[in-house]
Amino acid sequence: MAVTHSVMDSPLGPLTLRADDGVLSGLYMTEHRHGPAAEALGERVDDAVPAAREELVAYFEGSLREFTVEVALRGTEFQQRVWAALREIPYGGTCTYGELAVAIGSPTAVRAVGLANGKNPVSIVVPCHRVVGANGSLTGYGGGMERKRALLDLEGVGAPSLFG
Repeated sequence: MAVTHSVMDSPLGPLTLRADDGVLSGLYMTEHRHGPAAEALGERVDDAVPAAREELVAYFEGSLREFTVEVALRGTEFQQRVWAALREIPYGGTCTYGELAVAIGSPTAVRAVGLANGKNPVSIVVPCHRVVGANGSLTGYGGGMERKRALLDLEGVGAPSLFG
């Protein structure tokens, strides 16, 4: 498997895009809480995932509301279920960790859902920033709370919860 990465500028600062055989497998911000070690990013190239770069530019410009770029998500079966549910939260919407747990059929696994959410390797594209606390408050985000707030502001959050 060929692992490469590139770095692109964004309104949130530099974003590192990791690709496994040309498929987006990681999107990390500066000082990302669960980012990989530098050696796990592979060789740096000019444009590791052109489709992801194009979609991210359009997203930050406000003209893209749903990502279609192919992603390679590697994790446990439980993490995969959580990450798939995250992709169902619409642009401008939010849900709570509890609602996400119910949506994946594990209503008592709220903490585990939170941990899986935090391990999401493809932030923004798999929109973990759309998950909020039970009272609607902002909770942790691998890229930092200011970036989470900026992403939600970009999306004009205020839409009703998807699962509520």
